Amino acid sequence: MQRHFHEELDALRQTLLAMGGLVEDQIRRVMTALIERDSELAQEVIDRDAQVNAYDIEVDEKCVELLALHQPTAGDLRFITTAMKIVTDLERIGDQAVNIAHRTEELNKEPLLKPLVDIPRMADIARGMIREALDAFVYEKPELARPVITHDDQVDKLNDQLHRELTSFMIEDPHTITRCLNLMSVAHNLERIGDHATNIAEDIVYLYEGRDIRHQHD
Repeated sequence: MQRHFHEELDALRQTLLAMGGLVEDQIRRVMTALIERDSELAQEVIDRDAQVNAYDIEVDEKCVELLALHQPTAGDLRFITTAMKIVTDLERIGDQAVNIAHRTEELNKEPLLKPLVDIPRMADIARGMIREALDAFVYEKPELARPVITHDDQVDKLNDQLHRELTSFMIEDPHTITRCLNLMSVAHNLERIGDHATNIAEDIVYLYEGRDIRHQHD
């Protein structure tokens, strides 16, 4: 019985990793759609969100089942409750990618405002944060999760920098307002992805060290 339980825990871990890989790929795809002005690819990102949602439901149902049938304690209980938190952040990252896809479709209806520099950098950092957090999860190394928190500061700074730049564009030329607001929305969604990746990293430190480090880096 105990062996079967731990096999189910491992299957849960693999499902979370598959979901994490999917949302990371969603970010990669939507950035390609934005940079290459590919509205069809943006729509594909929107359509693929159904797969992210299916993973969300699958993980939630499995966690509830494991809690009800096995009544786990100590580390196993912490693993399951942490999985329920991680899946929520992954699902929300998927939602952020969809939001960016919608803004991409709107941006593609007008001429390019400016070369995209800061937004792709934000996306690269955010994707790396997700990857680092999931690596910490896979290899059970919370020390790999801690740098994710510092990387979030880089995303925040780029977001602030872009916001100031786009505000100047709008003041100088009101015709750019719609495009600027859409780009601000893209940047805001990337900033939120960084926040969710940070949440996952904090959850992983709690999972393997039993320490709650939320808000401590403030």
